[in-house]
Amino acid sequence: VCIGDAKPSPGIANDASQRLSARKLLAEFDAVVLAGGSEVPRDLPIPGRELEGVHYAMEFLPLQNKRVAGDAGVRELTAAGKHVVVIGGGDTGSDCIGTSNRQQAKSVTNFELFPMPPDVERNPVWPYWPTRLRTSSSHEEGVSRDWSVATKALVGEGGKVKALKAVRLAWKDGKSSEVPGSEFDMPADLVLLAMGFVSPLQSLLEELGVQKDARGNAKAETDGANAYATSVPKVFAAGDQRRGQSLVVWAIREGRQCARAVDEFLMGFSELPR
Repeated sequence: VCIGDAKPSPGIANDASQRLSARKLLAEFDAVVLAGGSEVPRDLPIPGRELEGVHYAMEFLPLQNKRVAGDAGVRELTAAGKHVVVIGGGDTGSDCIGTSNRQQAKSVTNFELFPMPPDVERNPVWPYWPTRLRTSSSHEEGVSRDWSVATKALVGEGGKVKALKAVRLAWKDGKSSEVPGSEFDMPADLVLLAMGFVSPLQSLLEELGVQKDARGNAKAETDGANAYATSVPKVFAAGDQRRGQSLVVWAIREGRQCARAVDEFLMGFSELPR
């Protein structure tokens, strides 16, 4: 079932056989929980972004899953025989690296905007994720990793990306500046953007009339009498759709807490754990 009136974005396959409008959703259910995650990827608005061969990571990765599953008619987008540049140093970027290697890429390079982290986190950061260098099995398969690099432009030939222009950065007190004379070019037949996600899809939030925060997430508090309740009566929000891109442990926690909040809303009390 596809919820909402908006059509899927170009290039996104949707196999839903039924469509349910937001208005009908509210009319037919006593409570609605929005937990659709943060799906709008961070873009790279630089010259050449429109060239063929520049893709979001989530345009590239699901195709390999479909091939492995034996699906027919999978789009021909692979790293085979190409110079691949992955922009973004997180888990999604790591997945792009591993997949590119398995597809027999000619070379794989990984750019990260921030400085190379230390091998060991020396500051107390619990319960947050420690900032330290992580080398995944995908990295071990083969990749050239480069930190403090900003991609400035993508260069094409015949409408297809062939190279990128980048510059090295110097970081001080959390702010970056370009290093004079550090500009360089890199061959690139496939550029994968893995720089995180900025917000949930906006169409359903707008159809429901849910108030949003400054980043486009569904606005809802996690404590108090109206925990996880949005600005629209009987509509709740949890996980990345409420807090923005985060870790799965937060999604699990908010899912449990939101379930209790909905139970209290419907029954007047709840015995579910929080």
